[in-house]
Amino acid sequence: MSTEKNKLYYGDNYEVLQRYVKDESVDLVYLDPPFNSRQDYNVLFAEKDGSQSSSQIHAFEDTWEWNIDAQRSYEMIVEQGGRVADALRAFKTFLFNSDMMAYLAMMAPRLVELRRVLKQTGSIYLHCDPTASHYLKILMDAVFGPQFFQNEISWRRSSAHSDVKQGMRRCGRVRDVLLFYGKSSANNWNVLYTPYTEEYLASEYKHQNAEDRYYKETDLTAARPGGDTEFLWRVKRRKGRKERWDADLENEYVSPKDGWEYKGVPPYNGRYWAYSRENITAFYRSGHIVHRETGMPRLIQFADEMPGVALQDDWGDINRTGGEEDLGYPTQKPEALLERIIGSSSNEGDVVLDPFCGCGTTVQVAQRLNRRWIGIDITHLAIGLIKKRLSDAFGPEIKSTYDVIGEPTDYAGAAQLAEEDKYQFQWWALGQVGARPTDQKKGADHGIDGRLYFHDDDSGKSKQIIFSVKAGHVTVSQVRDLRGVLEREKAEIGVFLCFEEPTKPMLREAAEAGLYKSTDGSTWPRLQILTIQQILDGKQPDYPAHRRDATFKKAPRSRPAPAENLTLPLLPGED
Repeated sequence: MSTEKNKLYYGDNYEVLQRYVKDESVDLVYLDPPFNSRQDYNVLFAEKDGSQSSSQIHAFEDTWEWNIDAQRSYEMIVEQGGRVADALRAFKTFLFNSDMMAYLAMMAPRLVELRRVLKQTGSIYLHCDPTASHYLKILMDAVFGPQFFQNEISWRRSSAHSDVKQGMRRCGRVRDVLLFYGKSSANNWNVLYTPYTEEYLASEYKHQNAEDRYYKETDLTAARPGGDTEFLWRVKRRKGRKERWDADLENEYVSPKDGWEYKGVPPYNGRYWAYSRENITAFYRSGHIVHRETGMPRLIQFADEMPGVALQDDWGDINRTGGEEDLGYPTQKPEALLERIIGSSSNEGDVVLDPFCGCGTTVQVAQRLNRRWIGIDITHLAIGLIKKRLSDAFGPEIKSTYDVIGEPTDYAGAAQLAEEDKYQFQWWALGQVGARPTDQKKGADHGIDGRLYFHDDDSGKSKQIIFSVKAGHVTVSQVRDLRGVLEREKAEIGVFLCFEEPTKPMLREAAEAGLYKSTDGSTWPRLQILTIQQILDGKQPDYPAHRRDATFKKAPRSRPAPAENLTLPLLPGED
């Protein structure tokens, strides 16, 4: 396996693909691009009351609307000509400047880039729902070629759905679509099997031997000859109350002995043995031959020796994320789904790419299955979540196996991020201390930018730390405001994150907030001030439960395999 580090990129995936991912360097692409994000794909976390966070919508709220960016994307593809341009022009004639048209115009150049980075033996799985799947299939045909279409896989994510209400004249929507294409006809493929259903076993494997093993009998003859396939199969029958036929593998034909009848059994008229004499003999000696009343041998197939059903295109056996695996992300896909995709279309050491990596399921599964990986996302919130998820699943040592590109790693980078996008800066800063963002609607949380939950006793009650993040000039009044919020919310600890060094009045105000006393008798500053430089240097909020952080649901431990400038750094030759 290559020693090259895995990559986690913050940024627009189109730019990252163009600048950082080489031609034909990726073995497998999985992508689950958001569509109609303001309704369905806008939250990585739900608040405790079930509300959605507008701060988390911010990065996507204009993504699929027809605007100047969508127009430019459309024109760029059309001016290049070819099948993809033809497809987009055709879409434009009846979709006009709709949100769907914007979605397709933005997806087209990304799919072209994904085809470029795929190896000739590579595959791509595009995850979507039936709202857009028919358009995307036409677009994928244009990009990859209809001759390289492999499957339209239906994933039944639930058995029933409550989206059918009184007066609705339609069925419940319970499935997603996976469009599976190869880069060429030589795409990697590992045959996977799914278990037999109980109904199939009951109908096919009806027989039971003395060891309580279920089996079925199959024909040992074939229509076409091949090799040594016309011999007589020698058997002998024991006459009496329990007549039975056994193979006679050692003796030549002799006169019938008392109680025995010898016979040479040919294949059925017009047919031939499906196996050689040597193979049928081996089947008999291993207990896989049974004889009919005529002496004709039949092959035994034991249910517990069969691999199952070769993978089909209807995946109804993978449930939506639940149990310990459910980390609370509404758009999280089950690990079993990615295990199947990665297992069937890549091998150990191959490179797996997810350009919309969200909460990081693809990345985590690829790591566990000994694949190399590249993850890309456009929000610092997602990047922070993925880093924490990897650390939870594989331990802190996992950090040495991948690079994060596009994150601030120094004061200047953090300041640039704050100037360019205050939401991204808040998400980044909160991610550095393990906190989750709160709703940023004006007045919604009254000055609280983030929260962190912990437990320091066995009561099960969550304790909380509230955060205020300030990018500009700070004053003692802002610290005083946080102290007031601390009292109002009855939070255990408050943390003030800022660029500037705190003044003496700010430190005095923080000190006057007193101490939080943990159940073990230890005490902690109730109001703390941390600077961005301190965070960059590795300092964290002081609280009793670094050992039991409950802010995010913790990813279950996975079996392990036997950050740079704010803006993407220039490559050689770039200005």
